[in-house]
Amino acid sequence: MKKYFFPILALLSACNPTDKAREPQQVLTQTWPQIEAAAKGQTVSMLMWMGDPLINRYMSTYVKPELQRRYGIELEIAAGQGAQLVQTLAAELQAGQPSEADMVWINGETFYQLRQVDALLGPFVDKLPNARLLDMQNPFINTDFQQPVAGMEAPWGNVQFNFIYDSARVARPPRSFAELPAFVQAHPGQFTIPNEFTGMTLLKSWMIALSGKPELFRGKFDEAVYRKWSGALWRQINASRPYFWKQGQTFPEQLAPLHQLFANGEVAFTFSNNDAEVDNKVNQKVFPATARAYVPLPGTIQNSHYLGVVRGARHPAAALVAINFLLSPEAQLRKMDPNVWGDHTVLNLQALPAAQRQQFEQLPSRRYAPRRQNIQGQALMEPDPEYMTRLFKDFRTYVIEKQPVPAE
Repeated sequence: MKKYFFPILALLSACNPTDKAREPQQVLTQTWPQIEAAAKGQTVSMLMWMGDPLINRYMSTYVKPELQRRYGIELEIAAGQGAQLVQTLAAELQAGQPSEADMVWINGETFYQLRQVDALLGPFVDKLPNARLLDMQNPFINTDFQQPVAGMEAPWGNVQFNFIYDSARVARPPRSFAELPAFVQAHPGQFTIPNEFTGMTLLKSWMIALSGKPELFRGKFDEAVYRKWSGALWRQINASRPYFWKQGQTFPEQLAPLHQLFANGEVAFTFSNNDAEVDNKVNQKVFPATARAYVPLPGTIQNSHYLGVVRGARHPAAALVAINFLLSPEAQLRKMDPNVWGDHTVLNLQALPAAQRQQFEQLPSRRYAPRRQNIQGQALMEPDPEYMTRLFKDFRTYVIEKQPVPAE
């Protein structure tokens, strides 16, 4: 596996001095047959989160060989996400060097930051033949954390946050965020919050539920709204914290350890940003067969994740062809299978031929997760990225470090 995030200075010094600055944006003036011809025989480098074995398997055993077989493209995958990804691409731009990466898997705050440093090529989505199949009228797909995608990133998948519990241990889980504090206090040691991306999605959903007005969190970040409702959130969490796992003295720093605690029966709940993940975890025998997923009232965050092309890409044509393949009905259908990944499609199924639409409709049913149509009415829009940034910081300050929560 190619290692990408070695120190930035080392990365820059490692670049071949004979590399000359490319003009990747020129690819956007070409026709699709010209782009496909240029992509043939190229190696495309992709940076992505690699924390899920099933996703890694989908990429290595299906996407890589299909790109090679269909287009003669060699796909190289390396780990890279978030602030570190932004820092590295920004450093490459500042140094005037072609990028080590051609395409990236992103959303939300990373998309915002990459646009701030002008590190993305585009708009490019309309160049892709499969873009006509995307469900771009869907606000959960055409908007990324309140930011119009504007053709600068291509939707790849769509998911909704959910609670996962063990039905053998919990006969009646809290059906709403309003019921959650009383439940936690009645069942000490069974609940905790991971201090990472999924945990922050839990906190966003919980904060919006406390407000009772999801519309307050639409548009640009609002300091007054955040201070009022995050304060209410910290007070409610701190009141229940002694009843958390380990009496709330420590919190999992990643989701995988929380999944392990759940699998071992040490806690009764874990969480996922993918509403179908419980099925693939049970199918792998990672979770017990009694695991179930649900969405507490009034609802949880639903969002999409995207693919972007790096502005300094060495192989932009190959990146476009690879992304177009990932949006194809074949690749989306395989990805949506709960036995493969379970990532909900971003395609408008009504735009597909009847035979292909039927293939999506006949996928193996979710056995442990709620049907998407049953939770769509409980989907909340992602707020501005600044809410996530502030929740990360303040969860540490007011919950982990136990500093006093400011008065309203």
